[in-house]
Amino acid sequence: MDTDWFDGFERLTVLTAGEQTTVRVGGRIDGPPLVLLHGFPQTHVMWHRVARLLAADYRLVLPDLRGYGDSSHAKGLPDHSNYSKRAMAQDVIEVANALGIDDFFLCGHDRGGRVAHRLALDHPTRVRKLCLIDIAPTLDMYERTDMAFARAYYHWFHLIQPAPLPELMIGGNARAYLYTKLGGWGTAPAADSVAAVRLPHIEPQALAEYERCFCRAESIHSACEDYRASAGIDLEHDRASRLQGERIACDTLVLWGERGVVHRLFEPLALWQARCSARVTGHALPAGHFIPEELPEATASALRAFFGEDAS
Repeated sequence: MDTDWFDGFERLTVLTAGEQTTVRVGGRIDGPPLVLLHGFPQTHVMWHRVARLLAADYRLVLPDLRGYGDSSHAKGLPDHSNYSKRAMAQDVIEVANALGIDDFFLCGHDRGGRVAHRLALDHPTRVRKLCLIDIAPTLDMYERTDMAFARAYYHWFHLIQPAPLPELMIGGNARAYLYTKLGGWGTAPAADSVAAVRLPHIEPQALAEYERCFCRAESIHSACEDYRASAGIDLEHDRASRLQGERIACDTLVLWGERGVVHRLFEPLALWQARCSARVTGHALPAGHFIPEELPEATASALRAFFGEDAS
């Protein structure tokens, strides 16, 4: 996708662990590096409004996560390890290495936040500061599952079912599924049909890009593998990290939407404070789940204020 949103940005393909990661790089060439990680069911394009607001101050790195956008869509392994957050975090590290970046600010939304969490644990010297948007720790969310959470995040339990059932069900009308997800979790008013779904927070060109990237059999499979990994090997990694006393070592900012599920069912600030050894601050924003697109100015302002404390 080439639009004026990314004027001055370079589009690169980086070979990472035998896969290909597509990444946009732009902004202030001599600025502090800031890596922005997208979530499900989107691509790096979800950051386009925030990127415009931060480009004058930061060297921005916007990858498509493994299995999303124009990055590789490998068939999942039996243990789903090639879609683990550890593997995805390693992709990000290899992108940074290819760009000559030693350490960086890191921000992740949704699935990107889970990748960012694992990256901060596995590579603590690479992350200067961390921001997590609208997530609680994966292990805590699974361990606290109740009826309210299962109803609100039913996709967590649908997508992890053995292939090819979820893939076939979503593939029957991938566009309808995509629209329902993009309007969900407190983001858009409830609609009685897919045709009635309104997504005012998403620009038409961005929506077209999400459709292009998501509504393909290999993309749907990759998304399912992402969630299958989270319900299996990622939990193994998270439990091992806790047993070993590993905690996020850098200052962390937590943002969440006050109309979202995380706000309603969890205590995100307290949960993340328990998983970090450094300072953790955060607050809710008047939004649903897709905060960077719903409130780009507020998102950019929060990131600038937080990362700007240490932006030399």
